[in-house]
This record gives sequence, structure tokens and C-alpha cells, in this order.
Amino acid sequence: MISTESPTYYTATRKYNLSFPTLDHDIEADVVVIGGGFSGINTALELAEQGVTNTVVLEARHLGYGGTGRNGGQIMAGIGHDLEKIRSSVGEQGLKQIFEISELGAGIIKARIDRYAIDADFCHGYGYLGFNERQARTLRQWEKDFKAINPRDEIRFLGGSEVKQIIGSDAYGSALLHMGGGHVHSLNLLLGEAQALVGHGARIFEHSPALQVTYGERITVRTGRGSVRASKLLWACDSFLDKLEPELHARTINTYAFQMMTEPLPDELIQRISPIRGAYSDIRPVIDYFRVTRENRLLFGAATPFIERIPMDLKAWNRALMLKIFPYLKNVRIDLAWGGPMATSANLFPQIGTLSGRPNAFYVQGYSGFGVTPSHIICKVLAEGMLEGSARYQLLRSVKHARIFGKDHFRPLLLTAGKTVHQLSGFFNGRR
Repeated sequence: MISTESPTYYTATRKYNLSFPTLDHDIEADVVVIGGGFSGINTALELAEQGVTNTVVLEARHLGYGGTGRNGGQIMAGIGHDLEKIRSSVGEQGLKQIFEISELGAGIIKARIDRYAIDADFCHGYGYLGFNERQARTLRQWEKDFKAINPRDEIRFLGGSEVKQIIGSDAYGSALLHMGGGHVHSLNLLLGEAQALVGHGARIFEHSPALQVTYGERITVRTGRGSVRASKLLWACDSFLDKLEPELHARTINTYAFQMMTEPLPDELIQRISPIRGAYSDIRPVIDYFRVTRENRLLFGAATPFIERIPMDLKAWNRALMLKIFPYLKNVRIDLAWGGPMATSANLFPQIGTLSGRPNAFYVQGYSGFGVTPSHIICKVLAEGMLEGSARYQLLRSVKHARIFGKDHFRPLLLTAGKTVHQLSGFFNGRR
């Protein structure tokens, strides 16, 4: 099992010296949130901006301990991996509406950074990268689709030698530049949002794991030394649910992603790697993703493409992938490598809604590896549902999510089978 206590680029470069007390008494609230990552903090902040400020957030460890602090920091378009997988749930019109919603993420993040003066190193510039002609055709279609719903930002297809305008690698034959996307320091973004949330009057407690939840008209969440009684509850634990709610536990399965960070690189080398100082990913079913940081480092991440496993040496494993893309970095030192679990759904689409028969117990989970940007979209919609409801909330909660049988005993086998099927499907949808 990979250690989740190891340092990451984000913890090493955090700018907000925030800490919150442990809950040690019984309190009342309008809303209690379990989970102090992007989902929990952002939903609470969306509620606070609408006047619901008597909210309590309970975090088992520290804010950003989970996927929020263990990611690539990519700001990219989209929700989920393949919207075709949810067509049967939402229909053609619903699919179109979700695609339109999926382009909102970067704008939500940028507006929040501007409103609260959050110091999170936001940088515009994203490149979707293709290796072959099938992927080039997909990127050409994406160019049309993205432009149809986003006339504001520069979006253009690049082929052949043009690709070098944005990425210094011979590995790719095509690219789609999307200047509305980019990258961000995800932990500093979260901490800035948490500071804004507390400024609205909400309360946050760290090192306060939920141990028991009693449902009813008023829901009680007990921790080791205290409790919260509230009218509404939000489960926002994602890959760290730890079987606390059986109905939610049955609908996702944890896989792992891994990242590494190079030593600081000279300006001329950064310019060669990324003329736009941007973020990038290929478009395969299981992607490699990377970006440059404010400190002139290259952050590179991936997951195992077929066989579910945890590499013994994360630095060596990630470095080998990096050198396939940037062979001229062979003498560059790797300073840090880390990883962690991510909750994955059967259809690779996020899950929101209420528990069966419990209309005041809400949940959000299952980002399937794409959480930084989609979480800001999903949580805006979820907050609408927790208030007066909305058509967008009803649409997203209507997506059907299957139980994943055998996950507790056959996790590696199920994930290996799922990744293999996912990769094979890429040949038919232009992503391999």
C-alpha cells in the first residue's frame, strides 16, 4: 500500500498556514459536511455565498489530505471520461446540456480566485495531445465542439511541425490548444477557498473523523470527542469513505494515480518543454499528464494503463514515462514522487444525489481521476440541489450508477479488467 503520509509538491509549496481545531463538543448546524477536499469545501462555499453560513465541515485528517492534494493541478474541459457512457440515462438533449455545463469549470475557478484574492498560481494554457491519426481526427472534432460552446478563448488544432509551438516533444503528431484551460496549485486553491468559507462564518474542524451517522429529520454525526446535529448532511469523502456509508461504498472502487516532480529547471529548458508554460495530457483512455510549475519544475503524472498495481519505485516508474516524452531530460533529478487513491465509478462519471429514502442526506463522489475542474462544476450544481433544486441538479442526479460487486475482495482484478476494456474501447472512439 502506498504511503499517504509522504510529502508532495503541494504540501512542500503551500502558502496558507491554516489549521483548524478538533471538534471536542456537541454543536448544532444547518448543514454538516463530511470531507475537507474540493467537494466538501466548495459545496459549503457555494451554500455560504447563497446565505447558508451555519455550516460545519468535518475533516478526518487535514484539509486537502485526499485527492485534492494529490493531483496534476490540470484545469481542463469536461466532466467524466466519455459522455457516451451516460447517454442512456440522460438522452440526447441531456447529453448536450451536460457538455455545455462541462465547459464552465475554468471560469468558476478563475472567478473564485479573483473574488477572494486566492494565491494559487493560476496559469492559462492547455494542450490536448495526440500520437496518431485516429487521435488527430478526434482532436479536430473536439476543436469544433469546444468552439461551439466557447467562442471567447483561443482554441485551435495543431498538426505536424505546428505542435512544437506549444510542446517540446517529438512524441506527438497533433495537439489541440485550449487557452481557456491551464493549471493551478490545487492545495493553495483549496486553502484559499477554505479561508473564504470561514470568512462567511462557517466552521471547519480537522482531525475530526466521522465515526457514526444517525439519520432522521435532524442528522447527527459523531466524532471521537464531539458531535454535529444538522438539518442536512453532505457525504464528500470520495476515495476516503472507508465503508462509512454502505450505499455509497458499493458504487465506487479505488484505483491509484502517481505523480512526480523534477528539480528546478533553467528558463531555457522550461521554454523548450512548454513554450506556453501550460498543462498537457494525451487523450488515451488512461492518460499521461504534466505541467510546468511556478518554480520551473516539471510535474508529471500517470496511472498504470492496464494492470492495476502500485509501482515499487514511484520516482523510477514516473521518470521512465517522462523520458518517453522528453528524452532530453535524462540527466534531470527527480525531487519528489507521491500518489494516492481515487474513487472510480463504473461509468467514469461523478455521482451526486441523495441516499435512498433520506432526502436530507446528500452525496458527491466518483470523479474517476478528473476532479480538480469538475469538482467546481459539480459542487455548484450540488449546492443548487441542496437549496431550492434546479434543472441542472435533476439532470446530473438522473445519471444511473451501478454497484460494483466483489470490489472488497477482487479490487486489483476488477480494475485490471476495467482498464483493459477501457483501453480497447479507445480504438473505437478515436482515443488510442
